[in-house]
Amino acid sequence: MTIFGWILIGLIAGALAKAILPGKQGGGWIATLVLGVVGAMVGGFIGNAVFGGGLQNFFSLQTWLLATGGSIVVLLIWGMVTGKRKE
Repeated sequence: MTIFGWILIGLIAGALAKAILPGKQGGGWIATLVLGVVGAMVGGFIGNAVFGGGLQNFFSLQTWLLATGGSIVVLLIWGMVTGKRKE
């Protein structure tokens, strides 16, 4: 898969992750979409390490589930890091 495919999957997976986890993560949509690209890479890495297969083909269900799952993980971490702190 080309870098363009990774970016496109990441953008869509980030939007899906934001739809699944609506909340007050900082950064707005652009940060969410960038986190989606990072999440797709994280999902591919985790899928390769755990299941022996990462992001394979653009139209593969495995690719989309791993990318969306990785985006959710990254979005949750981002929300914890940038969340409002009680003082």
